[in-house]
Amino acid sequence: MEEIFMRRSVRKFKDQAVEPEKIEKLLRAAMQAPSAANQQPWEFIVIQDKERLAQVAQASPYAKPAAGSAATFVLLADENKLKIPTAWEQDMSTAAENMLLEAVHLDLGGVWFGVATADFVAENVRQLFELPKNIRPFALISVGYPDGQKNEFVDRYQAERVHYEKW
Repeated sequence: MEEIFMRRSVRKFKDQAVEPEKIEKLLRAAMQAPSAANQQPWEFIVIQDKERLAQVAQASPYAKPAAGSAATFVLLADENKLKIPTAWEQDMSTAAENMLLEAVHLDLGGVWFGVATADFVAENVRQLFELPKNIRPFALISVGYPDGQKNEFVDRYQAERVHYEKW
């Protein structure tokens, strides 16, 4: 699957909308992710309005590129769906990676901004979207048509990090 090798974090986007069918494909890819005990805790908010994107970009010091994206997805987990409460971040990570790989497949660029990694960012997202208590903010995924940056292969393989049978 070439998308795995070609994917890069793209932070600069053309002022061009992403077609609704591509938005749906990104969401479908995310929801095909593996999930602990098949709990599928994911919920998504899709942001395309420029004013709202600007607000999302202020939620984290690292999320500024969201303002220039065609769409930003807010990835959330519903605590009420957790059969294995300690696995929600794994589930959400697989959904995020699926979305990013599908973006490459659709000739889009994408970038993942952590939310659950910083309490103040999670709280900013919680307040911005008026989330109920059972909904945990996880990440922002911004996508769009790349402007200057592109998805291209960079070899990251490091044989010295591979161990067989023992350390």
